Amino acid sequence: MGKTAVAQAFADIEFAVAVLNAEAEGRGSEPFSAADPLAGLADGCLDILAGAASVQARVSGLMANAAVTYADTVQAGAAPDTSVPAQEMAVTAEVACALSIGERAAGSFLAVSHALATRLPLTLAGLQAGSISWQHARVMADEAATLDPEGAAALEAHFLDPDGPDAARGCPAGEMPASRFRHRARTWRERHHAESIETRHAKGVLDRRVEYCPDQDGMAWITAYLPGDQAAAIWNRTTAISRGLQGPAEQRTLTQLRADVFAAALLTTADLTTTDLYSTDLRSSGDPARNGSSEEHDPGQVPSPRAQVLVTVPVFSLLGATEEPAMLDGYGPIPASMARDLVANGAESFHRVLIDPRDGAPLEIGRTSYRLTKAMRQWLRLRDGKCPFPGCSNSSLDNEADHLLAWANGGTTGVSNLGQTCPKHHRLRHTSTWQPTPATRDQPPGWISPSGRHYKSEHQDWEPPHWPDHPDRVHLGVSLGEEDLERFLHARA
Repeated sequence: MGKTAVAQAFADIEFAVAVLNAEAEGRGSEPFSAADPLAGLADGCLDILAGAASVQARVSGLMANAAVTYADTVQAGAAPDTSVPAQEMAVTAEVACALSIGERAAGSFLAVSHALATRLPLTLAGLQAGSISWQHARVMADEAATLDPEGAAALEAHFLDPDGPDAARGCPAGEMPASRFRHRARTWRERHHAESIETRHAKGVLDRRVEYCPDQDGMAWITAYLPGDQAAAIWNRTTAISRGLQGPAEQRTLTQLRADVFAAALLTTADLTTTDLYSTDLRSSGDPARNGSSEEHDPGQVPSPRAQVLVTVPVFSLLGATEEPAMLDGYGPIPASMARDLVANGAESFHRVLIDPRDGAPLEIGRTSYRLTKAMRQWLRLRDGKCPFPGCSNSSLDNEADHLLAWANGGTTGVSNLGQTCPKHHRLRHTSTWQPTPATRDQPPGWISPSGRHYKSEHQDWEPPHWPDHPDRVHLGVSLGEEDLERFLHARA
């Protein structure tokens, strides 16, 4: 049937889109709900949005399939003396014209499509089934690009095979924003890459840089490519100081405050907390301004992160017996050497977390009174990693502990009845009918929307720590006591 079948298929699609548009505008042949037409229309529009997203993903899979087939067909029919670069350039130009996009974008599209067709069958299948979007597929292709075939297959299986032996828990990949999926996929890649994170980090440090890019309306961008611990500490400290500046008389938004705090830190030689810009009422518990400190420091030196940093280090990695990555709160996996340096040189900021050697999860902390201890707040940061609201990326440092079932209604103060939403979603919960679902010891709460739909939250993918070949020969340093190691060895037995 060829072109006739293609033309008919697209005609059917156009007719279906016209029908859906009429339904979305309330012009359908019959209402979604005769009893409550307005509520029925609202619910129907959500169904249309979800269905359209699935169809959009399927169309992306169709486009990837067509692009790869086109490129392969051109290659098969090319003259023997045609150079490969010239052929690829011609294919890219043709695809760019067909899609009305630039050649650079067309080249990226072809590269991802080729990766899906040749190395990532589960990703392509998910795209064609409508369970993940094109943005998710791009993330998978990006993260798998430097993995060997076995590593790429394992990455796919972890996130896209729910029946796999190492399947990701919590919110499925396709039900979280692609930006959050990128964070999860990057974390997995860092842990399981065939080349050690120490080696890759050493190469990355050589590429550190600051970039300046003029923009419109008299504005410009300043960006820095830094080691993860420094970047996370800068961001967390800037956020904490900006939060402390907020108040009834402060008109600037948190985003604007961050920019002003950042600029002031670079344009003044005095300690950040001594300039007239800042209030002494800072909410960062480890900030020198809490004690009125005006200590000067060399602006050319990068200070050790203070109370804003939480690091989870596998016990034997901390001792130097293994090189397993540690987890930096708000960032992800970091080299063991970086974690050991944070422990040695940032003692005021380091909260040691002993993790269960059987499954890698932190040990539970509980309390029956209303007031949360510092240890319980740290536990929530570990369990949730970020605001548990679907798709939110707000780091745990800036979040607020909250009882899921109110204390006044009989709720207890334990990790299974606690969440730590960001200020925005904390307000949303108390000013709308969005409600959290129950949590557990190692799983944050999900959410129920005003329409009654259930949305899962992301879960931390705790992994059992690596064991050295001879744990009985591990040298015990001052950072870990004998009783701690005994607990781990007993748990393993």
